Amino acid sequence: MTDCIVAEGLEMHFRGCDALSGVNLNVPHGSVFALLGENGAGKTTFIRILTGYQIPSSGRCTIMGLDPIQNALDIRRRIGYVSDAPALYDWMRIDEIGWFASSFYPDGFLDRYREAIVRYELPADRKIKHLSKGQRAKVALSLAVAHDPELLILDEPTSGLDPLVRREFMESMVERAASGKTVLLSSHQISEVERVADYIAILHQGKVRLVSDLASLRETVSEVTLSINDPLTTLPLLSEPAEVLSEQKTGRQIRWIVRGWNELLHQAVAGWPGVLGIRDRPATLEEVFVACTRGSDATKQSTGNASSVRGAHVPSESGSNNESDQSDRHAS
Repeated sequence: MTDCIVAEGLEMHFRGCDALSGVNLNVPHGSVFALLGENGAGKTTFIRILTGYQIPSSGRCTIMGLDPIQNALDIRRRIGYVSDAPALYDWMRIDEIGWFASSFYPDGFLDRYREAIVRYELPADRKIKHLSKGQRAKVALSLAVAHDPELLILDEPTSGLDPLVRREFMESMVERAASGKTVLLSSHQISEVERVADYIAILHQGKVRLVSDLASLRETVSEVTLSINDPLTTLPLLSEPAEVLSEQKTGRQIRWIVRGWNELLHQAVAGWPGVLGIRDRPATLEEVFVACTRGSDATKQSTGNASSVRGAHVPSESGSNNESDQSDRHAS
């Protein structure tokens, strides 16, 4: 079966801004796929291209085998979408807006919508303008899933919501994926994504810095701390396929976030001249995210050890390692 979403070389250039720069991404069917990135990383632009609201400057993508430029209406009928600020008719009641939306969809929409608002404990007779932000988000989600879409796209949907509402929101995404549907979740809330995602992609300055299934990421990315005898010590190069995502140096201590770290590398580095001790542990998703989005800054701030990561891949503001990006996008 083909992937639910396939993006190849997507670029989006605005005046004075490159929102996307060569994005390659595959989203498997029946998964919760999290697109992580800071505000302004290009997440919303990517979603607008997927849904046919924005024509890319170059590149192509398909959604459920359809071209968003040629088949935008067909795609919108088959997907659900929830933004961080859902546009709802404030003068309608909760039950009225479901009845109104049902006219655009096949039979069964209204029944499923009513079931959803009961599950979310929403007062059917209350007007939209009197709802809290969390209640508005629940109405938007109820509308988005009432036609049982094959793909649900969530663009920062839990921004500003209280922790309990966020947890309910995210748990419902796992249920959808378990039923064979696909969820694309755009967020910068690391902790909530870590609980529900099957796959993650980290977007930074319009580029995909890393793509992996979450289980593999936990097994292959480590935080490595080296104790050295002299702050001016120059260390040898890490051997490939190890990939240094970020480096920080403070006095006689060097901290790496490394992808592809293993016991053989541990033993090799422990034997380097000048290395007094070494500790490693699995990196958290938050540490990986910071490494991919701030790794270049950390490397610039380090002193006297720039050569120790030469030859290993360190994300930079000017570009990324294309071969690594190409292989990463097939990780799923």
